[in-house]
Amino acid sequence: MSKQPLLDIHGVMRLLPHRYPFLLIDRVLECQPGESLIALKNVTINEPFFPGHFPHRPVMPGVLILEAMAQACGMLAMITSGNKRDEDELYYFVGIDNARFREPVEPGDQLVFKVRIHATKRGVWKFSGVVEVEGRVAAEAELMCAARKMD
Repeated sequence: MSKQPLLDIHGVMRLLPHRYPFLLIDRVLECQPGESLIALKNVTINEPFFPGHFPHRPVMPGVLILEAMAQACGMLAMITSGNKRDEDELYYFVGIDNARFREPVEPGDQLVFKVRIHATKRGVWKFSGVVEVEGRVAAEAELMCAARKMD
């Protein structure tokens, strides 16, 4: 019997403002507010970027893997901050360090994002993240996100 997700797609959509084709997290499996979060994305051949990246051998673009990691980090920040989305505020992806891509991600892969908070100061959050496919590291990076009010 499989474990129920902490947040299914409906819960993810309540927290993230992203929508198709840029909503890149399908569910949250685990979360320890103030510490870590584990999220999941199922990669399918129907993704809108595959026809052009690449037609003869579909590979998920690394920048989208990092965007999905940033979305997982944003959810962790939101959950840590009280589990609600302020319609007048967005979490922006503001920095990346030490990004490494270890394996290509292809249709049929299931990405498991493991993100951890390292620091937060004046609305800027520092995270580390690892993306796994079948227990193997596909990518990793250190990310920074910032909460900012919209004008």
